[in-house]
Amino acid sequence: MPNTSDLFDQQRADWQADPHAAFDAWLAQQSFRASSADVYRAQWGNFLEWLDAKRATLHTVQRPVIEQFVAQLDIRRPQRMRYLRLIERVLDHVREIESAGTNPARFIAQDGNAAWRKARDNEPTGFLTHDERALLVAHLFSPLGALPAGQRWRERRDRALVAAFLGGGVKTGEAAQLTVDCYAAGAPYVTVDASNPLLIRQARLAPFAVDLIDSWIGERKTAALAGDLLFPAAPSGRPMHKATMLRAIDAVVAASGIAVSRVARASPQTLRNTYAAELFEDGTEPERVGQWLGFQQTISVHRLHRAWQDWMGEQIRERDIAQARAASTRIADPHGPIGDPENAHL
Repeated sequence: MPNTSDLFDQQRADWQADPHAAFDAWLAQQSFRASSADVYRAQWGNFLEWLDAKRATLHTVQRPVIEQFVAQLDIRRPQRMRYLRLIERVLDHVREIESAGTNPARFIAQDGNAAWRKARDNEPTGFLTHDERALLVAHLFSPLGALPAGQRWRERRDRALVAAFLGGGVKTGEAAQLTVDCYAAGAPYVTVDASNPLLIRQARLAPFAVDLIDSWIGERKTAALAGDLLFPAAPSGRPMHKATMLRAIDAVVAASGIAVSRVARASPQTLRNTYAAELFEDGTEPERVGQWLGFQQTISVHRLHRAWQDWMGEQIRERDIAQARAASTRIADPHGPIGDPENAHL
């Protein structure tokens, strides 16, 4: 039989040498769903990055550092609470190995005056779900029908405008200033100009956005619109006002059918965030995504990346709850199949 103290010594060395690997080993013993484990692993990685930035370790970290970490998370209060529960639970394990009596994360969640509670408690950064994105893209390619010429080019413009946000990650101000020369037919990039030459960038376009913008440019030529703006407001070529642009986006979103099931508005920023989310999910490095989005500081894209990870965690949690309810219904029905019990979660 192995010596218990030897096992503790080994675990202590593991947590000191590689807290990522030690966490993975701990996680493997918790019987979480694979999807949930991925979320917890991402959250733990964010916490370890914070500790490294603060020159702290799991063995030296004190309560103020943990409070600061949770307070700066740009997520809702319930999500901050889940971070705290994860940190508290893991530090309980680590401090038990260390024979330390105090867990610095122990009473933060119970402190009603803690800084993380006073931090901005906004709605989480919005994204479209996979199904919502698919429905919206499908609508963008749907037939226009028998529209008058004046409505036809506007519908084409508005759909291409949505594609610029959802498939190119541009901002409303940038979209209003894009010119035809900023884009070459069939190219996977659009050039976003700026008064400062150092801020000019190329935003990567998704394939569906390339197709839609190509179609729009052809329609623009057919309609003989004046000026050189890519998305003019009128045949005279005058620029689109932001309010006009927002109304156009809302109309396309409403026509796609996704607004019916959404609580939050699918704004241009939501589409831009979804553009980034697709890249994150495809494994694109956050730094590269930040370049395509035009972020000047890497911390901005890392905050967006963290918000996406937390949003994904919410999606997974909601799905797991729905599956658990469905399984409970089947169990309650003596004539239905028996489902597996739901795994324990934090």
